[in-house]
Amino acid sequence: MLARLQKLVDAHEKYVIGLMSGTSVDGIDAALVKISGNYTQTKVDEVAFETYKFPTDVRGKIFDLFELESSNSMDICQMNFVLGELFANAAEKIAAKVGIPLSEIGLIGSHGQTIYHIPEGIKSTLQIGEGSVIAHHTGAVVVSDFRVADMAAGGIGAPLVPYTEFLLYSGSGKNIALQNIGGIGNITAIPNNAAPKDIIAFDTGPGNMIIDYMVQKIAGRPYDIGGEIAASGSVCSRTLERLMQDSFIAKKPPKATGREYFGKAFSQALYAACKCENMQDNDIVATATAFTAETIAYSVKNFLPCKISQLIVGGGGAYNQTLMNMIEMRLPNIEVTTHEKLGKNSDAKEAIAFAILANEMIHGNTGNLPSVTGASCGKILGKISL
Repeated sequence: MLARLQKLVDAHEKYVIGLMSGTSVDGIDAALVKISGNYTQTKVDEVAFETYKFPTDVRGKIFDLFELESSNSMDICQMNFVLGELFANAAEKIAAKVGIPLSEIGLIGSHGQTIYHIPEGIKSTLQIGEGSVIAHHTGAVVVSDFRVADMAAGGIGAPLVPYTEFLLYSGSGKNIALQNIGGIGNITAIPNNAAPKDIIAFDTGPGNMIIDYMVQKIAGRPYDIGGEIAASGSVCSRTLERLMQDSFIAKKPPKATGREYFGKAFSQALYAACKCENMQDNDIVATATAFTAETIAYSVKNFLPCKISQLIVGGGGAYNQTLMNMIEMRLPNIEVTTHEKLGKNSDAKEAIAFAILANEMIHGNTGNLPSVTGASCGKILGKISL
């Protein structure tokens, strides 16, 4: 076992697969990359990326596990292994896509699927998608369960991607921030020539989560394609002002949130309140979209450690042009762009991040940023399955 790990550590470069499923449960993101070096010498070349949709029944069961009234320990236990097989299958498919034998994939980093995350009180988190199942089916060394070590040290376990953004973007020559808009929005501020302690990152609030709920409720679609519905509506300033009074928005970092807070119950209550005010359906979607934009702008203006010149947006929200327009309108003195406009793949970013974190783990490097998560110290993240 030790010899196998040492061979991976000693390799000048290696094929690594990163696997990720986010709060939107769109599917399993699989990124195949070639990595050389580690820490600030890390070099990453993307070889292939694909999102593999969950079977409809599995996706439905995952959403059931998010809700306390429809979840139970037996279902979580079984889904842990079901997802392990699906994650392994995604790794097999991404390797086959580019004709690389699975035997040449030495390392896999799998975030898994977050089922529940509690950043306050008795801090705890649960990501499922059993690493041992992935290792068995792929033959690779698998690193998984990244968040728990940070929380054991008093951190909130999220976000973890900022460490990898520090490795890849700290030499940009300017003060930048990276805003991801998945189910939840999160931002990373990277001052020019930053050291790890200079990085700040946190969840800004809802990303696509509330917007998607409204669109599914109103139009029966999974999301607002291009922001078309929102573009046809008008923002209710009174409702938006009330939404911005939510305690999470004003809370200072470090902070993290998730579906437990801005999920189904929050969205149902908002929809009911909008209907009580006789708002039109497209106005409801426009207001939900503006809420995401407003939380991002508020975070940039109030919580970043430096004045930034560029905001790079990634995640599914970057394809919502109405949302992007709303962000630009609220940040007129900042260049708002996307990873794609800079020649990068925003869809692959988080999966690539967990490939990098797996590489950092086997090299014995800490993978969290205490300035971001509030942990008492840096921690080596992840557990190894062979």
